[in-house]
Amino acid sequence: MKIAVLTSSRADYGIYQPLLKALEADPFFDLRLIVFGSHLAKNFGLTINQIINDGYIIDHKIDEMPADDSPLGISASIGKTIKAFGQVWKSSSYDLVLALGDRFEMFAAVVSGLPFNVRFAHIHGGETTLGAIDDAFRHSISLMSEYHFTSAETYKNRVAQIIGKDQKIFNTGSLGIDFLSSLELLSKEEFKIRYNIDLTRPFILSTIHPETVSFERNAAYMDEFVKAMMMLDGYQIIVTMPNADTSGMVIREKLHSLSKERDNVILVENFGSVGYLSCMKHCEMLIGNTSSGFYDASFFPKWVINLGDRQKGRIRTPNILDVEFDADDITKAIELISGKPLPLFEPVYGDGHAASKIIKILKDEFSN
Repeated sequence: MKIAVLTSSRADYGIYQPLLKALEADPFFDLRLIVFGSHLAKNFGLTINQIINDGYIIDHKIDEMPADDSPLGISASIGKTIKAFGQVWKSSSYDLVLALGDRFEMFAAVVSGLPFNVRFAHIHGGETTLGAIDDAFRHSISLMSEYHFTSAETYKNRVAQIIGKDQKIFNTGSLGIDFLSSLELLSKEEFKIRYNIDLTRPFILSTIHPETVSFERNAAYMDEFVKAMMMLDGYQIIVTMPNADTSGMVIREKLHSLSKERDNVILVENFGSVGYLSCMKHCEMLIGNTSSGFYDASFFPKWVINLGDRQKGRIRTPNILDVEFDADDITKAIELISGKPLPLFEPVYGDGHAASKIIKILKDEFSN
């Protein structure tokens, strides 16, 4: 079975890992990667090098990053990506193409395949993020896909509502939980050697992405976040930088200014999966608005202060506190959970065997 995997960012590549390894190891599959988006951007760490080092076959490289993070820049990038992928689908044929998530460039790659009758399978469909335009992209990818692998039963049911039928929708659980279940994370000492960051000091892990529905408010949101961090004593703040989204540069500029003001703020462009998840393992709490605060943080588990509306609509577990972008509210939330034990709760996103379930389904569907 010739199968292609669309990967456009460090985020989806990390989630894909268990499935990529399983596909690569099984002789039933001829695995190819199509690499595009921020993987090919120097200012996002040129993460295509990690894919090359991992030894996967790359069929196509598409370099159509936005010229800037304005609405016009994003819109132009969508158009260029659609056009570039037309050549991909014209020149290459696959039995199935896997698409993960909700990025605008992922939508562009998939919509370009429709005139060529490309068969897509969507991973992580049915989810809701009301504070981001990703919702429209995610649901559109679901509508354009033939197979669906969701991370929770709730999301399986939502995909059925979106596409108007319940065939070929499978709740496999999250690949991210597979990855965490099998990953050997770094100790604090190993982390210090690799990244020169001391995790023996109490620290907060933070990632903030733009709210792309209300992108004009991101500067004000970041002013509140920065104000809260300026008032915070007793913690290091380790910040991973945002995705390539509308108004992402505003967030970057505010974070760089903060790090110049406070020597307890450490900015990191890209830890890689092992580094990021090791950092999460050892942190006191997460603050931000990343989906990782819902999936990955539930595994350990960790306290999460979820800011704003970007992730509104996702499943809430008892470790998550929803807080507005308000400096006083953020400070109060930190004080509320500092040193407090986490409540117990049942796993929501599967049993750590999503990849093997997907492999079995694909073999059952394509073995004849």
